[in-house]
Amino acid sequence: MGGCLTKSKDPKPRHYAHGYRSSPNTVAKAPAPAQQQAHHRPEKPGPTPAAAPVSGLKQAVPRPDTNTILGKPYEDVKLHYSFGKELGRGQFGVTYLCTENSTGRQFACKSISKRKLVTKNDKDDIKREIQIMQHLSGQPNIVEFKGAYEDKQSVHVVMELCAGGELFDRIIAKGHYSERAAASICRSIVNVVHICHFMGVMHRDLKPENFLLSSKDENALLKATDFGLSVFIEEGKVYRDIVGSAYYVAPEVLRRRYGKEIDIWSAGVILYILLSGVPPFWAETEKGIFDAILQGDIDFESAPWPTISSSAKDLVRRMLTQDPKKRITSAQVLEHPWIKEGGEASDKPIDSAVLSRMKQFRAMNKLKKLALKVIAENLSTEEIQGLKQMFTNIDTDNSGTITYEELKAGLARLGSKLTEAEVQQLMEAADVDGNGTIDYIEFITATMHRHKLERDDHLYKAFQHFDKDNSGFITIDELEIAMKDYGMGDDDTIKEIISEVDTDNDGRINYDEFCAMMRSGTQPQAKLF
Repeated sequence: MGGCLTKSKDPKPRHYAHGYRSSPNTVAKAPAPAQQQAHHRPEKPGPTPAAAPVSGLKQAVPRPDTNTILGKPYEDVKLHYSFGKELGRGQFGVTYLCTENSTGRQFACKSISKRKLVTKNDKDDIKREIQIMQHLSGQPNIVEFKGAYEDKQSVHVVMELCAGGELFDRIIAKGHYSERAAASICRSIVNVVHICHFMGVMHRDLKPENFLLSSKDENALLKATDFGLSVFIEEGKVYRDIVGSAYYVAPEVLRRRYGKEIDIWSAGVILYILLSGVPPFWAETEKGIFDAILQGDIDFESAPWPTISSSAKDLVRRMLTQDPKKRITSAQVLEHPWIKEGGEASDKPIDSAVLSRMKQFRAMNKLKKLALKVIAENLSTEEIQGLKQMFTNIDTDNSGTITYEELKAGLARLGSKLTEAEVQQLMEAADVDGNGTIDYIEFITATMHRHKLERDDHLYKAFQHFDKDNSGFITIDELEIAMKDYGMGDDDTIKEIISEVDTDNDGRINYDEFCAMMRSGTQPQAKLF
């Protein structure tokens, strides 16, 4: 099953979970912002009093703390902010609602665990992400940066709270949806690309999940929230590391030779989804998606395309041009007659089927992930023969969990030719609870053959696990109990899952619906082995 290069499957609202990238040593080094450099410049000491010992002077000169990630002394974020509920969870960190003690204003704080920042590249990435957020702050369609703090355990990034939720959720909730609405959203997204490129930043991970609404108001601003894969553009540099999320990745990224034009391609994919409800390049596996992207055939024949204006199709074609040199630029997109305010985009409603298709595509089916874990826990010894030994062989310190380094070394011993990036991708995909290590059950879930998971007896066992009263249905109450047992999701998430899987809309999940979900190819998760 295909779709995503990233783990980034967070509870709503999502506050910038990291994407995936490879070949970390090729990422551009970000220049330190001028004010940061100035901050660490030792002040000139005044005239030395005759009696003052020289060593005293040395102690008075402030020096940057070279042991910290941010290069400044430790500071307790809780002196400034009170922490509330969890808002989202990503590869490196957890985002919390927080309140500024001095003003009572609410913000979002992403707390990144330092023990997950294993390599120098991980640490550089976090530093660069903060520098880029500072650099872009103050732009209307970009989340506002408030401050960064570091203590012994974590780096904390405080930013504007986007309380309006995800872009697709708002579209689906609205019901009435037109080309004009799609043009307005696309204008905001391309505006972000334009600002980034103008200010010397390549985003590299544009996707709908990375756009949140500033508030629940009707006229809320769309805000770009995730700069975890962004880099400062270096003139003349050719970028070669694979970055982004499978559906949105440009063909030249897959060919490992690209520049800032990749952001326009990703925005073009989003526009195609806004108009049709499905991505332009889709397949059951990640490799299949990549093949389709490289092939570059765009379907404008299937519904609803015959009813979409030729002007809209023209813009999609120009944004999804295979050759980056011939691709439309952000400035040209904003001047296109379809996208201009008061331009050619019609206010006639688009077919309502587009909204339901968009909902299915957007749905990250948490129940499926949970069911896989239940099946893994209930497999017999014979069925997981060999996997237990493999886990033991990789878990060299016998801690009961596998770290990134152990996984990399273990796979190398098996003769695996996986790159560091692919090992990291495996690690993220297998690490279901997001704690930075893989436990035994997570390992089994990730490595057992898919056909074992989809056998009827296993599916029935998993269904029974949730159907506590043997009624033949999984009810909202039963799902709530199971999800809370596994520490997954809140009331909204549970309602969302029921509505995603419950195809006959009777408010509960029957066995056929459960099997259809488990066997469907719409789950964006790559096969691991």
